[in-house]
Amino acid sequence: MATPQVTSPADRHDPLQRVRDHERELEQVRRAYAALPPDRPVRLAKRTSNLFRNRTATDSPGLDLSALCGVVEVRPGTAGAPATALVGGLTTYEQLVDELLPHGFVPLVVPQLRTITIGGAVTGLGIEAASFRNGLPHESVLQMRILTGDGEVVTATPDGEHADLFRTFPNSYGSLGYALDLVIELEPARPYVALRHVRFDAVAALTDAVDDVMSSQTWDGDRVDFVDGVVFGPTEAYLCLGRWTDHLEGQARPSDYTGDQVFYRSIQQRRADVLTAHDYLWRWDTDWFWCSRAFGAQHPTVRRLWPSRLLRSDVYWKIVAFENRHHVMGRIERLRGLPDRERVVQDVEIPLARTAEFVDWFLREVPIEPVWLCPIQLRPAPGAQPDETPWPLYPMRRDERYVNVGFWSTVVIEPGAADGDVNRRIEDEVTRLGGHKSLYSDAYYDEATFAALYGGTAYVPVKRRYDPAGRFPTLYEKAVQAR
Repeated sequence: MATPQVTSPADRHDPLQRVRDHERELEQVRRAYAALPPDRPVRLAKRTSNLFRNRTATDSPGLDLSALCGVVEVRPGTAGAPATALVGGLTTYEQLVDELLPHGFVPLVVPQLRTITIGGAVTGLGIEAASFRNGLPHESVLQMRILTGDGEVVTATPDGEHADLFRTFPNSYGSLGYALDLVIELEPARPYVALRHVRFDAVAALTDAVDDVMSSQTWDGDRVDFVDGVVFGPTEAYLCLGRWTDHLEGQARPSDYTGDQVFYRSIQQRRADVLTAHDYLWRWDTDWFWCSRAFGAQHPTVRRLWPSRLLRSDVYWKIVAFENRHHVMGRIERLRGLPDRERVVQDVEIPLARTAEFVDWFLREVPIEPVWLCPIQLRPAPGAQPDETPWPLYPMRRDERYVNVGFWSTVVIEPGAADGDVNRRIEDEVTRLGGHKSLYSDAYYDEATFAALYGGTAYVPVKRRYDPAGRFPTLYEKAVQAR
């Protein structure tokens, strides 16, 4: 592959004009915020979301940040510094990939779903199979311009005047402000990703292999650039090991999982595979991992009738959102005499050394399969202490290896149980094992426990400084009370 050429990301017009247009859009957002009623809560006016919380309804006008999307500028790297890009906070990763990949670059971490925005991944959390070497999306951010609760636009960097906001912004879920634009690091891409699917008969054997891969970034003599895995049951688990490549590795053509074939099933069927870089990055989006089966989208007849352009996560999410509003299927199931079900849609970070223990407990106690695994380690930093927890609202240790465990389904509410009981048990087990769970879905913590787990002592003074009038709900109000 040719050396990446750093040019205007969108050769639509003069790149300097694109920067000037972006600056005008920033000023228009500041003015729009100032025009909102000062005594009403503020929310974003967004057409899509990847949150799984049924938020309290409000008639307050939304803040439209949709103009702040796209790659504004790509900046070439040097011998001692990586290539970077200035991007709008509402840019989806789909748009980032579409604009950067033709120039030979991708973000260091590309979360699995197309419509996740870069601002959303930083103020929330995003992970992918590169996270074992590149950490979390906010770790590749060098600078953010953030709209705060008092209507100011501040530039937050690791060491500047607003370093406190920079550190606490990750996992704040918009409770401290909105990222209007960000400067992010990039890495070179290649045309293809070659995959190896390695089977293990026990989760403990898989986690031992993860430890080896994270140490050496190799497996059986091959370089490893990407690693995640799937647990289909107690005795069937796989690591999916990928590496950038310029070649098809002996295949006649790259595999295509955007039509009749389903990617997660290929893991059980193929030991080796090659996808284009684009299709690898979105391999999980086509079937929302495996959740498309709930809509019949994996049935061969339905699959043939379902347009391939609509096999994508935001379409499934809209179906779920419709059901959350109108409860059509819930009413039908009650008429059929079926029991109510509890939503169990969660991603949790467990220390690698305790991951097998958690997964074994989960497979015994919660009837949900498959389960996704994604190793993570925070990026090293010059001069940092090994036991440092640099992001206080999601206090992962820099010297600790973790595995994200993802599970997304529903379970029957047993007689005598209450809706939320299974999620509460999972929360307790995650805490017992020294882990944390992401806050994009239902949470049931009491306020004191939540503050202890999610950086309350660091959060309070930053909230007071940047949102003194409480224009944004607090993190607890957002994550647990769904406000």
